[in-house]
Amino acid sequence: MAGNIMRMSGMVSGMDTESLVSALSSSYKTKVDKAKKAQTKLEWKQDAWKDMNTKIYGLYSGKLSSMRFTNAYNKKATKVSSNALTVTAGANAVDGVQTAKIMSMAKAAYLTGGEIKDLDGGKVTNDTKLTDLGLEVGSTITISSNGNSKEIEVTEDMTMFGLTSAFKEAGVNANFDEANGRLFVSAKETGAQNDFSFTASDSTALDKLGLSSAAGAIKIDGKDAELELNGATFKSTSNTFNINGSTYQINAMTDEEISVTTQADTSGIYDMIKDVLGQYNDVMKSMSSAYNAASTTYEPLTDEEKDALSDKQVEEWEKRVKDAVLRKDESLNKVMNAMKQAMAQSIEIDGKSYSLADFGITTAGYLNSDVNDRYNYHIDGDKDDAISAGKTDKLNSMIASDPKLVTEFFTKLSQNLYGAIDDEMKSTDYSSVYKVYDDKKMKKEYDDYTSKISKLEQQLQEAEDRYYKQFTQMEKLLSGMQSQTDAVSSLFNM
Repeated sequence: MAGNIMRMSGMVSGMDTESLVSALSSSYKTKVDKAKKAQTKLEWKQDAWKDMNTKIYGLYSGKLSSMRFTNAYNKKATKVSSNALTVTAGANAVDGVQTAKIMSMAKAAYLTGGEIKDLDGGKVTNDTKLTDLGLEVGSTITISSNGNSKEIEVTEDMTMFGLTSAFKEAGVNANFDEANGRLFVSAKETGAQNDFSFTASDSTALDKLGLSSAAGAIKIDGKDAELELNGATFKSTSNTFNINGSTYQINAMTDEEISVTTQADTSGIYDMIKDVLGQYNDVMKSMSSAYNAASTTYEPLTDEEKDALSDKQVEEWEKRVKDAVLRKDESLNKVMNAMKQAMAQSIEIDGKSYSLADFGITTAGYLNSDVNDRYNYHIDGDKDDAISAGKTDKLNSMIASDPKLVTEFFTKLSQNLYGAIDDEMKSTDYSSVYKVYDDKKMKKEYDDYTSKISKLEQQLQEAEDRYYKQFTQMEKLLSGMQSQTDAVSSLFNM
């Protein structure tokens, strides 16, 4: 931090000028260090809030958001009597038992060409010109597929590779197998409409290419899949059918009659509720742990203080500070209270009040849980929860016996919790939208610290320069006096 002042050491006076200046300007240095530590602590607080806000927003924008709407609970499960058919029921699928029969599977058109030779009876490669097979320059080969046709003209330099490339551009898969001397052509998709055919201006061209039955070509025609469901026949170009909101996938042919049972997916509803409660618990525990963190008198370290410690000691020191940056934070407490109240309030349905406890969902109790777990909810009978695993599973029973009540309650509960978080995430003069903390205010405070530190460092600089200037002047005076003394002494020694 040296200025432009020429600094002279205490060569004449014998004083430790550096130490003296450092001591004299220590009050200025303390102010700089204090401001830097405050800014660093604020930065760590910003980082802690960013991480916490991400967790809260994850709950807000995840499954909780979809649980606000009744269609999230319209989950269906299907049971199919044969592995030959897979059925995925849509939300609007009708409950009941259906009968299905697989009539045919969709197939892609496939042509295996006959073996071909050149005019001399030699081996054909991808570099062989079509004219060497006897095709005439200017003749054409037309490939038709899915209502479209592409005409390919034979040129002087066209090779087998050029021909297969042209076939690919026409919309089919094509390859010439040099080892077997055959063309292989297939449709890119299954279904009758994706079938293909060849014609040529020269009646012998297809024979010379091995693409005609007369030349030994074997072709499998493209075919649609057919599924009979409750006596009605459905067709599809693929082996997938979308019927009345459900998806039917043919996996294999079978002659057996297949039974398809569709019913409400109680486990799916249960898992959705469990997942959201689990995410809520994780967020609440994170907030509570940060709010109830152990107090500390530790402050961020200066560079000089870090130099006096090992890397491990610095890491442990900073961790103590970072762990406590949100301790007793008012904004954090406000968010926690809003979420707790939303979960705890009763909900009226058809004139009767219900709470989570009526569905077998409760907290462990004030005395039976750690301070940071007191507001976590446990589902009775949840085998994954040691606290409530041994209790009677009330939630699953209610989903099965009264799905309408379950849907209405958890829809309203989700709306309440979502709304509580949404209120905390609204934009204000101090916070941005989707932020539950004063990010704008913190940003301004951080920038203010940057300006303050710059001014304090300038004051420190000026103080050091002033003291060095004074010591330099003193050294010059002492040096002059020493010179006079030396001159006088030399006269007496003559």
